Amino acid sequence: MRINETDGVSASSKHLVFAYYVTGHGFGHATRVVEVVRNLISAGHDVHVVTGAPDFVFTSEIQSPRLFIRKVLLDCGAVQADALTVDRLASLEKYSETAVAPRKSILKDEVEWLNSIKADLVVSDVVPVACRAAADAGIRSVCVTNFSWDFIYAEYVMAAGHHHRSIVWQIAEDYSHCEFLIRLPGYCPMPAFRDVIDVPLVVRRLHKSRKEVRKELGIEDDVKLLILNFGGQPAGWKLKEEYLPSGWKCLVCGASDSQLPPNFIKLPKDAYTPDFMAASDCMLGKIGYGTVSEALAYKLPFVFVRRDYFNEEPFLRNMLEFYQGGVEMIRRDLLTGHWKPYLERAISLKPCYEGGINGGEVAAHILQETAIGKNYASDKLSGARRLRDAIIFGYELQRVPGRDVSIPEWYQTAEDELGLSASRSPPCTPEGDSTVKLSTEDFEILHGDCQGLPDTMSFLKSLVELDIIKDSDRTPEKRQMRERKAAAGLFNWEEEIFVARAPGRLDVMGGIADYSGSLVLQMPIREACHVALQKISPSKQRLWKHALARHNDKGQGPMPVLQIVSYGSELSNRGPTFDMDLSDFMDEGKPMSYEKAKKYFDTNPSQKWAAYVAGTILVLMTELGVRFEDSISMLVSSAVPEGKGVSSSASVEVASMSAIAAAHGLNIHPRDLALLCQKVENHIVGAPCGVMDQMASACGEANKLLAMVCQPAELLGVVEIPSHIRFWGIDSGIRHSVGGADYGSVRAGAFMGRKMIKSTASGMLPQSLPSSNGLNNIEPEVDGVELLEAEASLDYLCNLSPHRFEALYAKNIPESIVGEEFSKNYGDHNDPVTVIDPKRTYFVRAPVCHPIYENFRVKAFKALLTAAASDDQLTSLGELLYQCHYSYSACGLGSDGTDRLVQLVQEIQHSKVSKSKDGTLFGAKITGGGSGGTICVIGRNSLRSSEQVLEIQQRYKDATGYLPLIIEGSSPGAGKFGHLRIRRRSVSLKPNQ
Repeated sequence: MRINETDGVSASSKHLVFAYYVTGHGFGHATRVVEVVRNLISAGHDVHVVTGAPDFVFTSEIQSPRLFIRKVLLDCGAVQADALTVDRLASLEKYSETAVAPRKSILKDEVEWLNSIKADLVVSDVVPVACRAAADAGIRSVCVTNFSWDFIYAEYVMAAGHHHRSIVWQIAEDYSHCEFLIRLPGYCPMPAFRDVIDVPLVVRRLHKSRKEVRKELGIEDDVKLLILNFGGQPAGWKLKEEYLPSGWKCLVCGASDSQLPPNFIKLPKDAYTPDFMAASDCMLGKIGYGTVSEALAYKLPFVFVRRDYFNEEPFLRNMLEFYQGGVEMIRRDLLTGHWKPYLERAISLKPCYEGGINGGEVAAHILQETAIGKNYASDKLSGARRLRDAIIFGYELQRVPGRDVSIPEWYQTAEDELGLSASRSPPCTPEGDSTVKLSTEDFEILHGDCQGLPDTMSFLKSLVELDIIKDSDRTPEKRQMRERKAAAGLFNWEEEIFVARAPGRLDVMGGIADYSGSLVLQMPIREACHVALQKISPSKQRLWKHALARHNDKGQGPMPVLQIVSYGSELSNRGPTFDMDLSDFMDEGKPMSYEKAKKYFDTNPSQKWAAYVAGTILVLMTELGVRFEDSISMLVSSAVPEGKGVSSSASVEVASMSAIAAAHGLNIHPRDLALLCQKVENHIVGAPCGVMDQMASACGEANKLLAMVCQPAELLGVVEIPSHIRFWGIDSGIRHSVGGADYGSVRAGAFMGRKMIKSTASGMLPQSLPSSNGLNNIEPEVDGVELLEAEASLDYLCNLSPHRFEALYAKNIPESIVGEEFSKNYGDHNDPVTVIDPKRTYFVRAPVCHPIYENFRVKAFKALLTAAASDDQLTSLGELLYQCHYSYSACGLGSDGTDRLVQLVQEIQHSKVSKSKDGTLFGAKITGGGSGGTICVIGRNSLRSSEQVLEIQQRYKDATGYLPLIIEGSSPGAGKFGHLRIRRRSVSLKPNQ
């Protein structure tokens, strides 16, 4: 339902009492609440505001005895590490401390207070427990917001560990007691609410004109005025006079007590920001509802810097850019003072928002009518019912380009209205799709072969289309064109371009046993990453304006620059572009250390993705001594779904390094290239993965399993998949991250256990040697001594057989151990990519058992693939997958979603129908790093099997609301694909913009 801006509030004959709860996250919520409250009080009602915000935020705008402020903090919002970074784990822990631990007493106190003031309606922006307290008190409640904390925290849970998932469920359940939602523009998906009413922007009114404010500040009309609005400065940041262009001045909100340069003006902490915004020529700050809504209302161009892990930002950013009011600044340029090109771009904009700005008045009218007794709600299922598996959604901020079928309906609606879907990379064309006719006539292929791969043909077509991209208009199809615009100016079409391709992989067997030396079996999937790269003289490279300005500021001529465009950024709230001077990789004449490189990319998480791409250059410099004297431009387009456990990161690394190697004439064997890419992920990205992902992406072959013993990377060749067997991947919707705490702690536990086994074996060796009296204490065979000696110097857990483990070592491996205790008794765990936290408790027994038994299972699986085709063969293969799955769970790497999918496979396998008609599905397991992601399913290669996989997909959606992605098909690895060297046949370019 949408309420028009004309439906304002009018005075009511009935005096009402409102209890208005305001979240503890920043001033933005309080400032918009002010406008709603002001209208309620103007209509003759009492409003009790429950908040942790300072009184002046309310009293500077409302001077009325009908306003009551009660200082109570009932949630914490998102805890910020600094002005630009949200600390996800700290946010969850703070919420637990603020709202979960004292929940019982909070509810008791709030119910008593609500009854004491005789509240007619509870309003929440957007405190979850307020809705539950209202229900307990028998009072109706309404939320007014553009986002809800279940949406924000669900992604934090994905990153911080599933042990916080109950927070999301509790918040969703609290919101479900709310009668309906008054939804503000720029909204996020909010599935917990049953009914929604859309209203115009809530914007504070102006008190003074632009001319009055400038006169009070003593600023002439010809002076350009910037307002710096970060709600606090980034840590350690000092403003400098040269940051501003000549003829500019800057108003600073929330400035520290340190002295400012003469062209910067400090505003008082209680300054009425809207007046100063309306008097300025542009604003520099971070995106939040308050800043975006008021920038749009006052047609103020907004130069913004992304806030890391602030999950409402993509939706507000889309609204800001749709109305031509936003310019994104790279954080590095913010902190180093390269502001000029962004400010000049901003003042050339013509913001065009013409919508309503009286949302406060409209919302107040709806609240008044609700309190009197009007019913806006329907009888739909409650939000709690729809969110009973809230964590399954993962809210899909990262997902497969072009696969809209996998998006929950509530998300699809929200993104359609904001045009999110338009920013995807070119969809991967299904095999055999005769409706898509692609041609390479626009390119001359000087080297290589597309091998009939439809996704490669589609990628080449997307390159052709880059030079005809025009300025985006405001049609839904063209709202999200930033990536394509950046890519359109990336290449010099008169020069050669190199194209590489690397697929993701489905972990059939081996998984997390790779770092323990196991045999692994991996299948390259159909979805792949493409990288187009151009090596070009610095004098011919088309630099982006901010990079050119950076060089001009330094007084430098043309220098080698790396510029990268990554498609799909809008789906994961990361910057679409990255650039750096290649000289930045040098440190006193030598390549910088991997540790320094990691810190370099960590400084801006919205651009940390570039470590996977640019990191390949540093590894080639460090490991092979390659020097890069030319500029490099790269376009990265991946159809490998992120966060699904199918090696999206490895495919990006392998494709990037393959393209760089091809362009620079480096002949690197696919196996060696995979090992180099692992260094990128381990040491520059900082993810403690094994090598199997990169090996499968680089060395795999279509429709075959790559067999490898990870010690460290002994390739055994490929294993044919029998024609009667087929593998599928089914995505759980739960985001997986190999960099997550659970994966790292399990890996650390495995290495701890190896150290314990070696210690035990060393302690047993003296008992098997002659004693001082010449007699043997034990009389083992010579082979037994040799075995103990080998186990005392055990290099990989998987070199220990299951029977030796059970006979000698299992009883000495504890279930868990505290890091401090392990270090005291055993010293270092000797894993180069994980660090032991002294205060943390690590599981040990299960992480040790898994690789020892998994290695045996993989060997058995490989042998069974060559056995005669039979039901026994399929049943045995499936059983090995099931055993692997439950071993993951024992390690703590399971998840609700993957468990549910495996259970659905079992139900179909053991159903009466399957048994009576020769069952077709035989087993399933979680894959890769676990803790979500994708399951691997094995079954007969038959139509009936495909139908049953689709049945599982639908049943999973019925249970969770999430329609999982199905991964099927295979394609060649990067080594088999090689590379393309192409050149445009004809060039009709626009001038670079």
